[in-house]
Amino acid sequence: MELDLMFVKKKYTELMDELKKVIVGQEQFLSHLAAALFTGGHVLMEGFPGLGKTLTARTLAKALDVRFSRIQFTPDLMPSDVTGTMVFDVKNSSFYMKKGPVFTNILLADEINRATPKTQSALLECMEERSVTIDGETYLLDEPFLVIATMNPIEFEGTYPLPEAQLDRFLMKLEVNHLPPEREEELLYRVNNAGGALSPERAMAVINPDEWKAARDEIVKVKVSEEIIRYITSIIFATRNTPAVLLGASSRASIDLMKCAKTLAAFDGRDYVIPEDVVEVIHPVIRHRIIVRPEAQLDNVTVDDILSGIIKTVEIPR
Repeated sequence: MELDLMFVKKKYTELMDELKKVIVGQEQFLSHLAAALFTGGHVLMEGFPGLGKTLTARTLAKALDVRFSRIQFTPDLMPSDVTGTMVFDVKNSSFYMKKGPVFTNILLADEINRATPKTQSALLECMEERSVTIDGETYLLDEPFLVIATMNPIEFEGTYPLPEAQLDRFLMKLEVNHLPPEREEELLYRVNNAGGALSPERAMAVINPDEWKAARDEIVKVKVSEEIIRYITSIIFATRNTPAVLLGASSRASIDLMKCAKTLAAFDGRDYVIPEDVVEVIHPVIRHRIIVRPEAQLDNVTVDDILSGIIKTVEIPR
């Protein structure tokens, strides 16, 4: 077991090294992105323009040596532009399937909240079932399949809020923040030395799909004690009973919290989960799944404030 988990730890370390060749700073963000990848879930990135969200997605695809597609979501984008459609071939008098950009391994849904709810819903089946149904015919997507969606937190004009059903299908919501001055300087030095731009081509392919699957098979074997399961349940239950919360976390959230904790344990070379693994992923796994009451929002209470309070109040098993 230990040797197999060392393989997971090795692949995680290699992936992080390649991502850091292109992305400056943002270590926790990159670590959580790697956790989502090996857990097999989708990621919602929220951050101001120009912080490297698209560059990160491209670099991840390069390090994995898999196919990458990007969709710029706009109000006039149609569901068929995402999934594909049946096209009539005049020459052969028959229809053939023209696959959309969703038939890939890593799909970047850029500014996903700019598309209409009808187009956003085209991703629901893809994200949950890993399949696409067109004209009654179901097509399976290749593994790994990871949707990385980006959102701008300050623009509301011309945007459509993601429905709770779609938000709940994202394993994590990661926030990309500005760099501190010393890391900003490092970024400028690196861009200057690279000739004016950082390219995903600087990263090497260090994981192939078979290795990704093998790593996931080992992560599943990580043990979770009764105390840890009770701890996760207590956290989820607390989100449903906090006065400032209108809608608490779902059962899918508790499952995802456990899965991510197992992944972090494997990254550390352990075959068992400790409370620190759970605490590490509480914010990214739950922050997009609970709705804060309007009166609490008026008091400037954020989701992360509520989750931080829950971490302090729920007893940690020892």
